[in-house]
Amino acid sequence: MRRLSSTAFALSLLVATAPLHAAEDDEDVDAFAKVTAAEAELRSGPGVSHRVIYVASRGETLLIEGRESSGYWLKVILPDGRIGYVLGDTVEPVAAGPDAPEGAAKPGFFAPPALQTARGGFAMMAGFFDRDGYVEIRPALVLAPAIAIEPYAGLALQHDAKRILFGVGGTLVLMPDWPIAPFVHIGGGGMHEEPNDEFVRSAADFYHARAGGGFLISLRWRILLRAEANNTILFTEDSYSNVQTYYGGLGTYF
Repeated sequence: MRRLSSTAFALSLLVATAPLHAAEDDEDVDAFAKVTAAEAELRSGPGVSHRVIYVASRGETLLIEGRESSGYWLKVILPDGRIGYVLGDTVEPVAAGPDAPEGAAKPGFFAPPALQTARGGFAMMAGFFDRDGYVEIRPALVLAPAIAIEPYAGLALQHDAKRILFGVGGTLVLMPDWPIAPFVHIGGGGMHEEPNDEFVRSAADFYHARAGGGFLISLRWRILLRAEANNTILFTEDSYSNVQTYYGGLGTYF
């Protein structure tokens, strides 16, 4: 406990003095946590009840996020850009401006998607549905890091009609820890076609089933780029047709 208290005091002193040095030197001073134990477990939240998401070795340095602490837990940025929490008793805080500790590095621009801790998500997509302009909104319920249930609603604008697509699907992320992760998606539902001129043709309703896949490109700050292509089958009791969809957009997991 005495070591914990001394570590917390050192951290608070570092936090208090870092802005002062930045003001005096007119430059940012980064705060790093250097691992002093043989191994340090980094968890998804500040507490032992949270899941271990990374194990750091002795001498490894981690950038302190926001220079804030939660009790005896430090909020740090992992080398792959994810956020983690480490017990203060297993690290030594160091301030580094031009003279960063050996091995210290800021995380890159890319980061794995926040699927390991996410419970939900949301994406806005735009592209082409059967060569017509198309937009779609897609919330997500994350059941496991690799599995999500995704209802969706979309609008396709033809020159003489509009198509309203709605349904629910499932998405399987094949590499949920990769910053560029491939995924597959299947779904189904209905489609309502509303003509601009009802005297030319009547409104129509269809069922649809679709299957495809794409890539999740994950950046830091939980920003997600999504690119996808799928084949959609539109059918009624009497007919069916195939439609290709290509779209992409922005999303996030939370």
